[in-house]
Amino acid sequence: MTYQTNESLWEPEHQIFRQTVRDFIAREVDPNVDAWVEQYEVPRSFYRKAAEAGILGVDIPEEYGGPGGDFLHRLVIAEEIGYSVSGASMSTSLIADGTSEILYRSANEEQRRRFLPGMIAGEYLFGLAITEPDSGSDVSGLRTTAVRDGDEYVITGSKTYITQANTADAFMVAARTGPDAGSKGLSMIIVEADRPGFNRGRLLHKMGTKASNTGEISFDEVRVPVANLLGEEGKGMRIALGGVNMDRITWPLVAHAASQRAFDETVEFVKNRKGFGQTIFDFQNTQFKLAEMKTELAVGRAFLDDIIRDYKANGTLDTMKCAMAKIWLPEMEARVIDQCVQLHGGAGYMDEYPVSRLYTAARLHRIFAGTTEIMKLLIGRSL
Repeated sequence: MTYQTNESLWEPEHQIFRQTVRDFIAREVDPNVDAWVEQYEVPRSFYRKAAEAGILGVDIPEEYGGPGGDFLHRLVIAEEIGYSVSGASMSTSLIADGTSEILYRSANEEQRRRFLPGMIAGEYLFGLAITEPDSGSDVSGLRTTAVRDGDEYVITGSKTYITQANTADAFMVAARTGPDAGSKGLSMIIVEADRPGFNRGRLLHKMGTKASNTGEISFDEVRVPVANLLGEEGKGMRIALGGVNMDRITWPLVAHAASQRAFDETVEFVKNRKGFGQTIFDFQNTQFKLAEMKTELAVGRAFLDDIIRDYKANGTLDTMKCAMAKIWLPEMEARVIDQCVQLHGGAGYMDEYPVSRLYTAARLHRIFAGTTEIMKLLIGRSL
């Protein structure tokens, strides 16, 4: 099975890259993902192999060790990892590579040269640390502080639901550096994990995407040089949100691709499964449900294609369209995959069938990178 895309949207280089990603997933992910699920993390060697295949930091210029591609290369990865059943267990681990894009966009020249080559080589892993125990989407409630003391910041606080918490070598940490309330007093600071006072907390066990590391970290008066500040003081949320539209189109693409894979698996299953003297496919109810799903998939794909077409023409992503995509596509995914599980019957509840892993992974997509409710608030305020 392969994910069918609108070829007119992609340049030949993107189609060649798509095959590279497919081959990499088949070679390095599919045979190993069950072991990673048991370990609750992807081994560091995976990132070195991903680097060798040219799929880390795909849009980072060659002068910093990157392949020199563009954002569309990242979207290709999103589609292919979304369509892969293995991707349902580890998609966050690979797409977390987006930290290289954040660093490239917001770092100064010294920081770029210090961190990017190692990140893109898969030797130096970064995490993004924003969410705290008492605040998630509401950044105004962040309590971690970074107090200036000469040429250093002293950082105190804790973070949770952090991807790569147990494995990352450094984190981009959102911390309060000024007295201003809300997001205006927040800055983004790089904190290396080997600094005194940095602590890794619990490994958190998740409903799905289990082949990825998610956990807690804390800072007990961790001292870092002021040179680790990304951008300017008080501009931390601008840095974090600078790529928010990219996230809000990436995860809808993952959601659509995963829905399409669940649909394809289900069509094959019902055509081979028999009940009451005929295949499950032969029942009118089955055909009606599949027809509804196929229609929703076509509508979702058309919307995504429209956003990508606009991006190619203008070089920017429409904020409202991305927010609408982040609402509709994961909600569609929930409807489609739920029906796919139902058409599988008892088999759909078993992890040996792809639809089961796709189902539990899908629940994250309505939360990750901005909840459905937050997207509705954004759209409502624009009216």
